[in-house]
Amino acid sequence: MSAPDLLAGLDDQQRLAAETLLGPVCILAGAGTGKTRAITHRIAHGVQTGAYAPNRVLALTFTARAAGELRTRLRALGAGGVQARTFHAAALSQLNYFWPTIAGGLPPRILTGKAGVLAQASERLKLRLDKAALRDVAGEIEWRKVSMLTLEAYERQAHGKPMPGGLGVSAMVSLHQAYEHLKDEQRRIDFEDVLLVMAGMLDAEPAVADEVRGQYRFFVVDEYQDVSPLQQRLLELWLGPRTDLCVVGDASQTVYSFAGATSDYLLGFGSRYDDATVVQLENNHRSTGAVLDLANRLMRGRPGALELHPVAAGDRGEPVSVTAHDSDRAEAEAVAAAVADELASGIPADRIAVLYRVNAQSIALEQAFSDRRIATRVLGSTRFFDHPAVQRAMLELRSIAQTPRQEPLFQSVSDVLQSVGWTLEPPAAGPAERERWELLNAIVDLADAAPAGTTLRAFADELFERQQAQHEPAIAAVTLATLHSAKGLEWDAVHLVGLSEGLLPIVHARGFDAIDEERRLLYVGITRARRRLSLSWSASPGGGEAGPSARRRAPSRFLDELRSGTPGAAASVVR
Repeated sequence: MSAPDLLAGLDDQQRLAAETLLGPVCILAGAGTGKTRAITHRIAHGVQTGAYAPNRVLALTFTARAAGELRTRLRALGAGGVQARTFHAAALSQLNYFWPTIAGGLPPRILTGKAGVLAQASERLKLRLDKAALRDVAGEIEWRKVSMLTLEAYERQAHGKPMPGGLGVSAMVSLHQAYEHLKDEQRRIDFEDVLLVMAGMLDAEPAVADEVRGQYRFFVVDEYQDVSPLQQRLLELWLGPRTDLCVVGDASQTVYSFAGATSDYLLGFGSRYDDATVVQLENNHRSTGAVLDLANRLMRGRPGALELHPVAAGDRGEPVSVTAHDSDRAEAEAVAAAVADELASGIPADRIAVLYRVNAQSIALEQAFSDRRIATRVLGSTRFFDHPAVQRAMLELRSIAQTPRQEPLFQSVSDVLQSVGWTLEPPAAGPAERERWELLNAIVDLADAAPAGTTLRAFADELFERQQAQHEPAIAAVTLATLHSAKGLEWDAVHLVGLSEGLLPIVHARGFDAIDEERRLLYVGITRARRRLSLSWSASPGGGEAGPSARRRAPSRFLDELRSGTPGAAASVVR
């Protein structure tokens, strides 16, 4: 039996990327152009042809969810032996392995969060900081470390920069120092330290560098526009003098600059490697022409922006709508009504999303959807596999699966889940009960879609593998999500709300670079839509009519740009 053609079905641009197996390769991949498909088929093609030994490939990304998706796809393509990890997971595994030999004893414990130690540090310095200020200080520490700044260098850069909690630069530096001292006393390290310590080991210990480079020869980095200086340094140390590196990214989706991410490494790849192959993916397989026109208009002329072309050139789709509302409540109610119509027209709930800039915007939306008895799920809230109902169901399935069963998988799973509260029909109770039912029903749907002959034990094992990879199943509920958390996802219908000055761009965005980051966030939101896209804004916060004394909002400046096609156009009222 001949091996399957792994490149069949790729478009010409994706195929070029997948066939270029050796040397430095940079894939500039616009939204919806199939970058994950291209790199997973590239890796699997390399394994199939013998160019790669699977255990010598390391695929790197930035979230556990993305790493889990890479592993799932690679396994389906016959490349299950390839490691796909986040930078932190890869570094932590190496740190735990080398620490006993290099430093002796057990490695330090990892801090799960900085807040507790920071609170102790602030008490030592007699500083009064609330929880919000402590979170912001934690963000400053993270930014300093991933930017590879010493405290002295940070202090020089911090002058003129607003500090959390009204602290002066000197007090902020003292707080950083106290935090580091406390960690040392408690023999703990934070997540950034994992990367710093591993980079230090590789740099200082030739034996460590030789062993790691002997293990991994071929590197693939997904979402390379999000790499920080520290992650780039670690990558260079992993590589050593070799150049078998493939990076993929989109400068227009750089939305984590506040956390140290920079697209400079992506855009400068060709100048760092004279023999680099640079491939552009611009054939969009996701969105209609109307959606892509909007995305292209927003980003045209920006550094690294790609011009997206619909694969189905004649598929214009529905026009994008822009709607103004008197208040946030009116906007939320209008969006809920529009979603109700979409559900009635046959669009599944899990293929609809409402996206916004900040978490607080979800409150009015959740109420409006609850009033219409439409199930919603807030992305970034309790993870699917962390929900008590799901955990109990998985334990029951694992327990029952220990004994052989003769009935079909669907019947076995549905019987078990009925014992923990699942019913054939969704409950008529409130949002919490409906959410619980949707979570359990997602497990039933997975069983229904499993290949014929799948045993209950195999199904239970697959669930636990999904849990480890945080590969969550689709839930039959409308998604509510911030623009940041929506990155990497897509829906048939997307409603972008809150396109008002002060919300998008956010009020604290100052200067060209900060406004451009907000522009890229809007681009991410627009390009999540497959078939239908609506934009809306409201003239006032809250729920009442916008009277003469109410705080008035102007529509986002980006709306006028999208209408006129002129970057930087002055905002005017959209009707």
